[in-house]
Amino acid sequence: MAEAAHEGAKLGIRVIPGCEFSVRAPWGELHVLALFLPHDSERLQGFLRDTRAARRRRGEQIVAKLQDLGVAIELEDVQAQLFGGDGGALGRPHVARALVDCGACDTISDAFRRYLGRGRAAYVEKPLPKLGDVTALVHDVGGLTVAAHLGDHGTEAQVRIFQDQGLDCVEVRHPSHAPAIEQRLTRIAERLGLGITGGSDWHGESEYGESHAPLGGMRVPDSWLAPLEHRLELTTRQRDERAASDRQ
Repeated sequence: MAEAAHEGAKLGIRVIPGCEFSVRAPWGELHVLALFLPHDSERLQGFLRDTRAARRRRGEQIVAKLQDLGVAIELEDVQAQLFGGDGGALGRPHVARALVDCGACDTISDAFRRYLGRGRAAYVEKPLPKLGDVTALVHDVGGLTVAAHLGDHGTEAQVRIFQDQGLDCVEVRHPSHAPAIEQRLTRIAERLGLGITGGSDWHGESEYGESHAPLGGMRVPDSWLAPLEHRLELTTRQRDERAASDRQ
């Protein structure tokens, strides 16, 4: 992140450090964006190291299942798909790309349909933390949390439950959100006093479609940033006040 911030400064682009977490949800899995993260937090880095290790173990299990099904694939083929070599968080999309590269599947969608989707022969459940554990971590290191691309799951009742578990914001603008969904989520966020965000959900050149747009492909108003910074200031102040009270 330090390198990205440095390069952004040279180009006149502000880089906001962030990370995407996966947590448990009533429908299975919720993606949570964490914004304004410090790159030098050992607690955060320790959590991410543990997450990467768990993802690698899951990847090994998926590859073993594929091999049992007669697919000629190795873990090294999957690791080669990671942006950061073997230091990144390995997931099913990396396995899917490897399946396409080795000729076992025609497309990433084909890989999920045949092997990797929930209930398919090579599916392995992902180990997921609780939302409250992630929001507590992010707040402790000085960041904000965002419920990503909720779509039809984003009812006011459900968002309120997430808010009670520490959620700060809702991603309202996303490639998978029709205008009506964006408007509905925006109204919910406003009623509950939550921040709003948006983004392309870009995960690489091979993952365009209704759920992902090209890098920079979703326009988000500059006016959305200042309220997030104000919210971050309040959250940080509340954290510091609690810490001071605990020391007394």
